[in-house]
Amino acid sequence: MLVLNEITKTYRMGDTTVEALKGISARFRKNEFVSILGPSGCGKTTLLNIIGGLDRYTSGDLSVNGRSTKEFGDRDWDTYRNHSVGFVFQTYNLIPHQTVLSNVELALTLTGVSKAERRRRAREALEKVGLGDQLNKRPNQMSGGQMQRVAIARAIVNDPEILLADEPTGALDTETSVQVMEILKQISADRLVIMVTHNPDLAQTYSTRIIRLLDGRILSDSDPWTEEAARTAPAPAESAVRKKRPSMSLFTAASLSLNNLLTKKGRTFLTAFAGSIGIIGIALILSLSNGVNEYIARVQEDTLSSYPLEIRSETVDLSSLLVSLNSQREQTADETRDPDKVYSTDMMGRFINSFLSEIQTNDLAAFKRYLTEDPDGLAEHISTVKYGYDIDLNLYGADTSNGVVRINPSPMAEKLFAAMGGPGIPGGMAGSMYNMDVWEQLLGDSQLMDTQYDVLAGRWPERYDEVVLFVSENNELSDLVLYTLGIKDQAKAEEIFDKIFAGESYESETTAYSYQQLLDVEFRLVITADKFVRDETTGLFRDASEDEEVLAGLVEKGLPVKIVGVVRPSKNAVSSSHDGAIGYTAALERYVIEATEASEAVKAQRAAPETDVFSGLPFPVADQEPVYTMEDVDAYLLTLDEASRQQMQAMIAALPEEQVLAMFTERMKAAVGNASYDGNLRLFRVADPDTPSSISIYAATFEDKDAISDAIADYNRRMADEGNDGAVIRYTDYVALLMSSVTTIINAISYVLIAFVSISLVVSSIMIGIITYISVLERTKEIGILRSIGASKRDISRVFNAETAIVGLGAGVLGIAVTLLLCIPINLIIRALTGIRILGASLPPLAGVILVVISVLLTLIAGIIPSRMAAKKDPVVALRTE
Repeated sequence: MLVLNEITKTYRMGDTTVEALKGISARFRKNEFVSILGPSGCGKTTLLNIIGGLDRYTSGDLSVNGRSTKEFGDRDWDTYRNHSVGFVFQTYNLIPHQTVLSNVELALTLTGVSKAERRRRAREALEKVGLGDQLNKRPNQMSGGQMQRVAIARAIVNDPEILLADEPTGALDTETSVQVMEILKQISADRLVIMVTHNPDLAQTYSTRIIRLLDGRILSDSDPWTEEAARTAPAPAESAVRKKRPSMSLFTAASLSLNNLLTKKGRTFLTAFAGSIGIIGIALILSLSNGVNEYIARVQEDTLSSYPLEIRSETVDLSSLLVSLNSQREQTADETRDPDKVYSTDMMGRFINSFLSEIQTNDLAAFKRYLTEDPDGLAEHISTVKYGYDIDLNLYGADTSNGVVRINPSPMAEKLFAAMGGPGIPGGMAGSMYNMDVWEQLLGDSQLMDTQYDVLAGRWPERYDEVVLFVSENNELSDLVLYTLGIKDQAKAEEIFDKIFAGESYESETTAYSYQQLLDVEFRLVITADKFVRDETTGLFRDASEDEEVLAGLVEKGLPVKIVGVVRPSKNAVSSSHDGAIGYTAALERYVIEATEASEAVKAQRAAPETDVFSGLPFPVADQEPVYTMEDVDAYLLTLDEASRQQMQAMIAALPEEQVLAMFTERMKAAVGNASYDGNLRLFRVADPDTPSSISIYAATFEDKDAISDAIADYNRRMADEGNDGAVIRYTDYVALLMSSVTTIINAISYVLIAFVSISLVVSSIMIGIITYISVLERTKEIGILRSIGASKRDISRVFNAETAIVGLGAGVLGIAVTLLLCIPINLIIRALTGIRILGASLPPLAGVILVVISVLLTLIAGIIPSRMAAKKDPVVALRTE
């Protein structure tokens, strides 16, 4: 028995409250055919949804077989909808990717009924509505009347106590409407049927009771069931909510999801393939790691022979650092400890102390003399030596008609940094981005260069004002290099950066250049010290690097530097020795050093080593307070412009001499600051040709490298024996470190590659999550249908979790299958193209299984949010979705 007692329902629409139902009270008999009539918007459908448990009433009470629903939870309502209520909708609401039989037996899958029993009861329900011969059709193969009869069969298959029909004939013609009404009338013989309709004729013909609603209230009731009559009725049966709570099995959820995926075979395959890309990448890396180790072992001698022994003026000896850390670890291992306990280690402190203790200063001036004099015959083992200095190569575009264009140091990092928002960029990233210079000193070994590179046009540089352009194996230059060298307009790069970080699209064009066009490119070199110009009024120097007019003049007078050759790596070279795009000779650095010494600012500072050429004042002496006289004040006034001088003279005339000198002393301290003679020379980038900041020694073979290392060790012993510890050379032999741990490096490379490929795996999993979300949107009505037949939120979540798991399983299996197939041609191709045999290029079965499991887990994780969103959807809203 169904009883409504003062049921109200209000909705909030923004700041407005709408009362859909206003105190509805009614009692319904166990079996009768009730029609609810009324104009649109009077609350008919809302009342039906509340009776069916799809919507919740605001106040009042709804009793089912004597039990109040006020305290019902979600699971109680799910049970009520599954066992006590059957829905027939105007738009049928059949699941399109399920057969007629599957649609009807769907409600039974939530009650734990066996498969055979489900089939039997579903067939009986379909036979009752005259569709016993249409079991395997899909909804889109049936007429409207047939689909409505399928909906009725689905509503009665679970033998509910109440059948709710919302405009069941609204989308049907007259003849079909009569057929449907006859079926509903037959059903009302043994259960309660409540129908919402706009058709009063059908209601009068078939209904046993008509309730009219208007503005959320009952206007009339043709055959009300009074409380007195209800008391004389038989006692109600056991409440439906005490029956077994519905729960969808994993198999049913998987079946629903699989059928849905099969209706979109193309999208499902593409999604699985996209998800398999990461699996393929990781599986291939695992399969080929042994082959890569073999390949590296074969070519390492050719590759590492190009790596120099690099010695810097300040360095950390990583070899000694590692030895120190290992010895500390061995000392810890030798200690007697309880094997059943875990001990902490002072790793941070040991590392920092070891690191600081290994920071060393090298006397490169003395070592350069040693290399030049070569008392130990080291030259026969050295391919070439490259000296580095703390100088700037300030290169600009030769054409200043449209303004000064800086070429080196590269301005592109600053432009990129500005486009990305400047201060918002992490320090580490900003530092790495600023290291975008493309100019690099050439090795002095012409034979090695000829081996590693092919000259495409022109020749190798022979003079200090000549450079060579490096292109890739495919005759390509990156757009970053083209913009940096001014071959492409740098302003265009700024526009592209701005568009990228604004999320706008941009046009990327591929440009081609003839060799002659590249050989016609010319740059201008400006000496850093020349950017400091003398003020004609004061005679002091100032930094004019930001003065466009001065800078343009310096560029026009600068040294012309011309590209004289275009080269690319040789096909026969295992590795190449240059990473930059422009290569210059060591003679250019010597020219810069000499030109810096000849600059006016450096000459002036050399001529007055005790006076700051920027302020005209003496450099401060440590622990010595400067003493000034009025003559110093007068000399300082002469350096000021006329207006400032007159103002200062007027102020001085009004103050006593002691106060003037005190004020002048403080002013000079602020003006001079921490300036020093050596500091100004560093600012001018003055360098001593005999004191390099770095020395790079290149060897042709490992044997030569070992001989050089031995000679340096002998040199260090001699310096130590002579008591000249400051001349001992400390450096890191990267080649030796690399050779001693090559297996570890290759494994690390494999792990890094796997990590990078794993990113694509995660991205593809996220994409599957997005596809699942789209599926949620596409199947919103299906969610409403499932909720209407008693599916819980957990069941809905399980359906979409099953879908993501199926896609993840498909992606994993597809990825492993593709990997096994790719292993065959990969080995054949590498062997044919390079002659290198890749051994063991096959995926271990356990690794394949693990990767499939990972694929499923990642997709399940990615589908958590969409599945929860699906579970939280309002069934009433979901059923209205088209």
